[in-house]
Amino acid sequence: MDAAFTAEQDEMRRTLREILGKRCGPDEVKAAVRTAAGHDRELWQQLARQLGLPGIAVAEEYGGVGCTPADLALACEETGRALLPSPLLATAVLAVPLITALGTDAQRSALLPPLAAGGLTAALAVPGPALSTALALTGENAPGEWAGGGRAGGVQARPGADGGWRLYGEAAQVLDGHSASLLLVAAHTGGFARSRTLLFLVREGAPGLARSRQATLDETRPQARIQLRDTPAELLGADAAGATGDGVLAALAATGRTAAAVLAAEAVGAAGQALARTVEYVRQREQFGRPIGSFQAVKHRLADLYVHVQAARSAAYYAAWDPRQGGLALAQALEALRITAGEAIQLHGGIGFTWEHDAHLYFKRAAADELLFGPVHRLRAHAAHRAGLFTTPQEKVAV
Repeated sequence: MDAAFTAEQDEMRRTLREILGKRCGPDEVKAAVRTAAGHDRELWQQLARQLGLPGIAVAEEYGGVGCTPADLALACEETGRALLPSPLLATAVLAVPLITALGTDAQRSALLPPLAAGGLTAALAVPGPALSTALALTGENAPGEWAGGGRAGGVQARPGADGGWRLYGEAAQVLDGHSASLLLVAAHTGGFARSRTLLFLVREGAPGLARSRQATLDETRPQARIQLRDTPAELLGADAAGATGDGVLAALAATGRTAAAVLAAEAVGAAGQALARTVEYVRQREQFGRPIGSFQAVKHRLADLYVHVQAARSAAYYAAWDPRQGGLALAQALEALRITAGEAIQLHGGIGFTWEHDAHLYFKRAAADELLFGPVHRLRAHAAHRAGLFTTPQEKVAV
């Protein structure tokens, strides 16, 4: 494996950093998240036009750039530095791979080009606060573990009289669910005896669809509650007759591995920027007639943070080329971000403890991401289980 970045990758990162440096400072971030969309629509279109950001990992035949998920991860390291509020995660990282893997030729041809161009945004809706389980990040994504098991609760799908499908139920904590033009809804069908989870497409403005934005700790990750009442939907993929849902679960798990690598890179970018801002502050803040950064205790703390961030960056880069290591890389990156953001607040002193200070943007991102995609100890435990570290000698012999 050649881990060196190409000239094209370096240029993409440089251009993206330049654009975000001009358009996505802390004040702009705070203003964007308070809009109805939860992000700067004009900036999103600029990133789509100049860099093709929404379609980086989409095949060229569907209007995308045709790069690998590794390129998307490198781009997300830059968006993480700026804490960019955008539909990138929900659309390009979660929805696009599922449509690519499960959609029919007609569905891919109809949906992927506008998604790659940035004109169409999408969101993945799974029942309950179970996104990490649905993506097989913190446990196996068997249907009964996260989607209601076919019983009451979650989202249910029933064949409609018109030959289509009707959805009933609700899903909370849907990333960008309040503004997405297209929803990918995980729903149960087949009743309790033959319960299986399939994915359905729900368009913006569909009858019976109600969406409300939820209050969140991290405003840069807008979330919504989705309610479905006899809502018409289109099955993602071929006819569901005889389907077991195993293909959907496998696609969700594959998407989860790539998403973990991308999220790890994003968290590393945020941690690196939080550290850089802290280093800049301690160089300027004086106490007893000298910069506080010259004190040995402060130097030691910053050195520890640097090691955390660099170790997480190495893990994230490795996972970008081998997404099978995404879970471990994400655990390392989330831990590094949490520690770095917490220390940033401490090292900023009294001003750092004010809720409005920019350091809290990174602290909120660290806490919210661990709630959505973690926690760290479960990410590591599941990765260790899949690697066979907890297998007994007898079980190894049997295998």
